[in-house]
Amino acid sequence: MLEDTTLASRERYMALVACANETPEDFWAKQARRINWFRQPQTILAWDTQQHARWYIDGEMNICHAALDHHVAEGRGDQVALYWDSPVTDSKRQYTYRELRDDVARLAGVLRDLGVEKGDRVIIYMPMVPEAMMAMLACARLGAVHSVVFGGFSPKELAVRIDDAAPKVIMAASCGVEIDRVIPYKPWLDEAIELAGHTPEACLVLQRDQQLATLGPRDHDWQACLQDAQATEAVSMLGSEPLYILYTSGTTGKPKGVVRDHAGYAVALHYSMEILYGVRPGDIFMAASDIGWVVGHSYIVYGPLLIGATAVMYEGKPVKTPDAGAFWRLIEEYRISCFFSAPTAFRAIKKEDPEASLIGGRDISSLRSLFLAGERLDPPTYHWLNDLLPVPIVDHWWQTETGWPVAGNLLGLDMLEDAQTLPHVPVPARAGSATWPLPGFNVQILDGMGDQVAAGEQGNVVIQQPLPPGCLTGLYQDAARFQSAYLAAYPGYYLTGDGGYLDEDGYLFVMGRIDDVINVAGHRLSTGEMEQVLGAHPAIAECAVIGIEDSLKGEMPLGLVIIKDDWTGDEKVLRQMLRERVRDSIGAIASLKDVLIVERLPKTRSGKILRKMIRQIAAGEQYQVPSTIDDPSSLEDVREALSDAGIGRAEQARCANE
Repeated sequence: MLEDTTLASRERYMALVACANETPEDFWAKQARRINWFRQPQTILAWDTQQHARWYIDGEMNICHAALDHHVAEGRGDQVALYWDSPVTDSKRQYTYRELRDDVARLAGVLRDLGVEKGDRVIIYMPMVPEAMMAMLACARLGAVHSVVFGGFSPKELAVRIDDAAPKVIMAASCGVEIDRVIPYKPWLDEAIELAGHTPEACLVLQRDQQLATLGPRDHDWQACLQDAQATEAVSMLGSEPLYILYTSGTTGKPKGVVRDHAGYAVALHYSMEILYGVRPGDIFMAASDIGWVVGHSYIVYGPLLIGATAVMYEGKPVKTPDAGAFWRLIEEYRISCFFSAPTAFRAIKKEDPEASLIGGRDISSLRSLFLAGERLDPPTYHWLNDLLPVPIVDHWWQTETGWPVAGNLLGLDMLEDAQTLPHVPVPARAGSATWPLPGFNVQILDGMGDQVAAGEQGNVVIQQPLPPGCLTGLYQDAARFQSAYLAAYPGYYLTGDGGYLDEDGYLFVMGRIDDVINVAGHRLSTGEMEQVLGAHPAIAECAVIGIEDSLKGEMPLGLVIIKDDWTGDEKVLRQMLRERVRDSIGAIASLKDVLIVERLPKTRSGKILRKMIRQIAAGEQYQVPSTIDDPSSLEDVREALSDAGIGRAEQARCANE
């Protein structure tokens, strides 16, 4: 049960929830007044033909202006807006708000000279360099719709996005730089354009010293164009007009182009920087992500700048650049107050440095909080971090589609205008939970029939309409797919595709994708619970549990684990011990068929383990490698481990990309 101090916090929190749920227009009108507008909106909430919420449709603003020009006008021009740190190129740069505004305004002038106008699409195919952020902001400044594609995506995947978005211009770099290699982007871009049916009018290419590109007739040198460019002012945009398209990768078929608007997104990000992250103007904020992910869009580029904070952009890895102490070095050097990463990054750090010896001697006293999202924060990793760091460890949950967090431990309740007496400390965390849904997200748990389930009972995690500002406005040129994927299953609700439960105190536990619930002899079991048990063993760095076909029980759980570098025990004994731990913790019905030790697990670049693909390999099915996979060779590791163990028909599995 909740303690008295937490009950007081809960009461205040519930007052905000009631306001957001019962009078959403009043609630979000108040939040809208906290950002900069050209013309304040009169219509706060409207509904489209699919009964999906649209926000601030008649207000006028520009998110680039609100993120840069507004702060310069308010006296923050000399504050650092961006630190860039690149251990892979041994480079560092910094930009004040005034310098960033001026560079973005001139880059927008370059795009204008190339014929880009309001509503045109621009694809950005770049690594983690400051110019990538400038490219996004320059598009927003002109009212052009940007679509960021991971630098280094294959020509085939890039071609699919070129055909869907039909960009007038593509902004690219000559190359990307990894730990052990330089990746030539320009030849891949040229190949993608040859594969695509649509041809852009121009390509703007940033030449990097690590590998210069040969430019063709449609190509323009980024630096040369900037020398002659004239700055351009921000274009006034209706609040509901599109800001960007961000493609989510599927394992089959055409990727979904999530569309986000200018105003609702700006309001939501500003609100979340305050109420969730507790970030103030002038704070140093770092999201260890990539601009190709929604995290990069929301919390490297737009969120920190909208609130007037300083963003840290990192071209490196949590390990091997140069070691597992990279994050601690960044926190010390830039005096970061709020740090955001994926749990998989810290699992990699824990694997290489289990005792966190590399934190020794580092002054990380500036750190106030550590946020984790992207993959479920397993309790063992939570406890490792909680024991290591004297700051709140905040598991929060959201999706590409929502654009900003759905649930988390609110560190900034006291920062809202109507919350003068709210607590300055978070409520007690519960390992495995993202704490409470943010006011504005009416999260419910429904069964297959659409009925609410009891507290503690697992079901489908849904969000009741209206979705708050900042969420997707639809899928690009695919209204039917938007309806079928998100709205049709439960009319009046948005289907997240995740399963989980709310406990008796309203804490939200997201246990994984609905596909990751397996049926063992009629019992529905969450693979997330079993992973929690496996991951708690001190030898385990990372794990995944999948369901495989069983003639007697329908499905049986199978564990795959990565062991820590410093563990030296007997693998056979470890595997038996892990099977017994799951059986003892969850029950005999959860008996694992086996536990396989692997070197790597297939994951996306954001750290999500590709469990569905592992299931397909185990079943001997054809599988489609997603474009966001971090290391394709990890699939072969898994296939060999499954085949060696005689699991299913893994040796028959074939990649559809081959």
